[in-house]
Amino acid sequence: MKAKFCILIFLVSFFIHSQGPSNYIAENNFSINNNTFYKYTSKEKNISEEIGSSGFNFELLKLSVNSKYSEISSGFFRNKAIMVSSKKLGPLAKIDPKTGEGYTDLFCLDINKNGRLSRPLLFSRILNSKYNEGQLSFTPDQKTVYYTRSIKENSSVYKLYKAILEEDSNGNWVNQELSSINKEGVSIENPYINHLGDKLYFSSNMPDSMGGFDLYVSTINKDGSLGDPQNLGNLINTPFDDKYPSLSKDDKYLYFSSEGHENMGGFDVFVSKILKNEYKKPRNLGKTINSFYNEIAYILAAKNKGYVSSNREYKNGRRSYDLYTAIGGDVIQTLKGQVFDLESQTILPNSTVILKDEEGVEISRYTTEKNAAYSFNVIPSENYKISISKDGFEDLNFDFLAHKDTETTYLKNFELSSTNPIYDVERELRLVADNIFFDSNKSNIKKELHRILNKIIYILNEHPEMKLAINAHTDNIGNDLFNLKLSDDRAASVLNYLVYNGISKDRLRSKGYGEAEPLIDCGDNCSEQDLKSNRRVELVIINR
Repeated sequence: MKAKFCILIFLVSFFIHSQGPSNYIAENNFSINNNTFYKYTSKEKNISEEIGSSGFNFELLKLSVNSKYSEISSGFFRNKAIMVSSKKLGPLAKIDPKTGEGYTDLFCLDINKNGRLSRPLLFSRILNSKYNEGQLSFTPDQKTVYYTRSIKENSSVYKLYKAILEEDSNGNWVNQELSSINKEGVSIENPYINHLGDKLYFSSNMPDSMGGFDLYVSTINKDGSLGDPQNLGNLINTPFDDKYPSLSKDDKYLYFSSEGHENMGGFDVFVSKILKNEYKKPRNLGKTINSFYNEIAYILAAKNKGYVSSNREYKNGRRSYDLYTAIGGDVIQTLKGQVFDLESQTILPNSTVILKDEEGVEISRYTTEKNAAYSFNVIPSENYKISISKDGFEDLNFDFLAHKDTETTYLKNFELSSTNPIYDVERELRLVADNIFFDSNKSNIKKELHRILNKIIYILNEHPEMKLAINAHTDNIGNDLFNLKLSDDRAASVLNYLVYNGISKDRLRSKGYGEAEPLIDCGDNCSEQDLKSNRRVELVIINR
């Protein structure tokens, strides 16, 4: 039943009358496939170019549910979209003298598979009243609602309420009560609960506001009561109005509308990253969503799709709010490169590259393959920390800022320094060369191993009396005789490389041991790392 939670209480004829399409089409709009899009005027374009895309790319689609009155998004309930609208239902509907439109009510809309919204139905005859209904927000279990309603004496002053959904009811909200954070002469608006359900964000003109409306947050206690409101501070709030808070699905980003900050005009939508102890400087969502007029109540339905309201068009002789679908978000950016040995400039496969946020929380990691390349997706204007590590090398840490606004690829190569020394001649009889590993069934020396062998050559040249035994080993996969031959070939490959680079053959001897002397004696239960460790070459001093 469509009306299970959406209660239609007026005559159908009145509803159709209020929902009828306007014949007015603003001259800064154009249509494609019956979809109405917005086109900037020349005045707006000049201002919008100063702010630019700001690293975002949105497509705005005007929804067919709009009437000639205002429609503003207010979140979701049981897979339905909730909106606030001043549409007049019937000839006896009262007009708010302060807005010239009908008193606002809450409506709900079905969402189809393509994300389109159905015709609005009144949400609840209990929550809707004869006064202005503001936005609302539900707890994660959708059993509690925090909602706002204007007072009798002043239609522009709102109070915050709480109600509980009666068990096994079709939308019967009970235990309605005023919140304790309401204050005389103070308006509380735009409530939004985070996805953990432990915080309520809202806007208010409380006495400690920095000018007009500020954004606040209160802790939601276990009994549903609210803690003392905390002003979000002067990095978020401005001397102008700051309203309509909402959050990303992971609660890491705060969206809001503001008349302050770097602004194109009226209310623009901004985003701020939420850190452990602070908020980052807000960033304008850019010209693909904001205009010279007001953009408010941006609420995400999915990662790259949300709803926003704007009064950029004239409706019924005034600039009332229309509801738009906002598709898109951050432009696509990539950070990629390769990992090299600083000394030899050879590539370093099997290096680990970790991408972290600015607080050091891991986002993604990449293990380089044969070409030693890595690649990450990054978000414009975000700060990152990158850690690079590989056995036998010093770890490298690097700070990175995705500083461009447009779709781009950042190229960044990393150079690692080998740990020193790889061998202490005066104290050890065995050169630490366990990084000379081979691919399975292969005896050729990979290019990335040249660095290690070049250091061995340096040590031999520094100690001309030194002689080495080159002992090669295999894993235990395959035939014993084959492995013995393979290990001889591996030892010979190392010897030939040293001789080719100026070391006398008289100082060297090579021998293969096959699988007879594993470094890790794992029998039939060897992991891939165990097998790799056993495919090695050891260099032993034989004249000490």
